[in-house]
Amino acid sequence: MTKVAIITGISSGMGKASALYFKSKGFEVYGGARRVERLKDLNEQAIHTQALDVTDKISVRSLVDRVVSEQSRIDVLINNAGYGEYGPLEEVPIENAKKQFDVNLFGVGQITQYVLPIMRRQKSGRIINISSIGADVYSPLGGWYHATKASLNMWSDVLDSEVKRFGIRSVVVQPGITKSEWSKIAFENARKNLKENSPYEELINKVENLFNQIGSGATSEDLAKIFYQAATDKNPKRRYYNSVMDHGMVLIAKKMPNTYRKVLTRLIK
Repeated sequence: MTKVAIITGISSGMGKASALYFKSKGFEVYGGARRVERLKDLNEQAIHTQALDVTDKISVRSLVDRVVSEQSRIDVLINNAGYGEYGPLEEVPIENAKKQFDVNLFGVGQITQYVLPIMRRQKSGRIINISSIGADVYSPLGGWYHATKASLNMWSDVLDSEVKRFGIRSVVVQPGITKSEWSKIAFENARKNLKENSPYEELINKVENLFNQIGSGATSEDLAKIFYQAATDKNPKRRYYNSVMDHGMVLIAKKMPNTYRKVLTRLIK
């Protein structure tokens, strides 16, 4: 029996790499993104694509209904769509913060609500929630982003406690900094969110320089393999990390918060 996966946010980065990797492993892959012009090459690889806005109920319902109509089952849902609404908390417009939650958390909840009845009927399924080490590790300017990812982790854990009895599991993947467009977009948003003559402009430069010094770690293809592991492990873990370093940073931030704060302060003085 061919397994079926839905992946959100497949126009680039981890989402695109995952769509290709799951297809190479024999899955029927469905997914979408707002930037439909970027989906053509995925169509050519026999991946089923369509326009998808995770904050639009009609758009989400259309994708799920199509999968059920054509495949009659959904084995894996990868909630990958997301972005970083960076900027100083004093200045990020609240409507932008709400949009961050709409995409990174409530959009996840919406598509999951549509998928769960199908998985319960099957008595099996895996929900993979793409969070970030930024759910535990933080930096200035990322307040709203970090809040969405911390919320996603808790939401996933609660969901897992509710649906495990039906043969469904909900797990979290926490990537670190990756070789993608994510940081570029996050700092573009940070500058857009600055007010005129903002006292935080220098801070944005310092934090962006810090990110550049840290450099990029995993490739999208590396993360696709972690997504696949999370989707196919017989006994799934609560959290998946790409590297020991990513996991270590989370442990330090959680177990030694004062030390983490001191190091962070020193790095951005």
